[in-house]
Amino acid sequence: MRKPSIGLTAEGFHSIFIFAFTTIIFALIGCWPMSLIFLLLTWFACHFFRDPERVTTTEKGVAVSPADGKIIRISNLPDPISGETRQCISIFMNVFSVHVNRMPVGGKISTILYKPGRFLNASLNKASQDNERCCYAIEDENGDTWQMVQIAGLVARRIVCRVDEGDELKRGERYGMIKFGSRVDLYIPDGYTPSIMVGDVVMAGQTVLARKAEA
Repeated sequence: MRKPSIGLTAEGFHSIFIFAFTTIIFALIGCWPMSLIFLLLTWFACHFFRDPERVTTTEKGVAVSPADGKIIRISNLPDPISGETRQCISIFMNVFSVHVNRMPVGGKISTILYKPGRFLNASLNKASQDNERCCYAIEDENGDTWQMVQIAGLVARRIVCRVDEGDELKRGERYGMIKFGSRVDLYIPDGYTPSIMVGDVVMAGQTVLARKAEA
């Protein structure tokens, strides 16, 4: 049986409550311009912190997108944990994207590495090296290692990590989020090829990003 969902992530409850409460206070004292402003802020908070259910494929040998957004780069780069050169797929999230992040593959979280840094525009290439970020290494059921990196951006100032080292999650499960515009990089292992192109719009837990090459 599926658990009921109200479609909002828990990290947003505080902001939504504050904006909604302030809206009511201004309405009660008859300050309608401020009430309207905070009503709009309440709507924006509800929209930003939305967390819709997603149907994740059961196809074997594929990885789904860890984030909603636009593919801004596919290139070979050294991964942030081992330094090994891998294909990296970068997904940019703007403030209107769903910001809850999901597992690209099922597996065990073997390493979590947080790195403080700057808050440059997340669409810039150097953001992957200079910005605040949180790196995850995942060992899938086939023994392949994946790495994904949450990168804070110009506006994003908080990376939320909901998992611990040793946790085992299924493909498409939620593992965290980033507040207010940011980026997620996915480093794929050898034997997989990207199934998307730069400019494509993808959905977390649903869009297939990479497939295992046929032997």
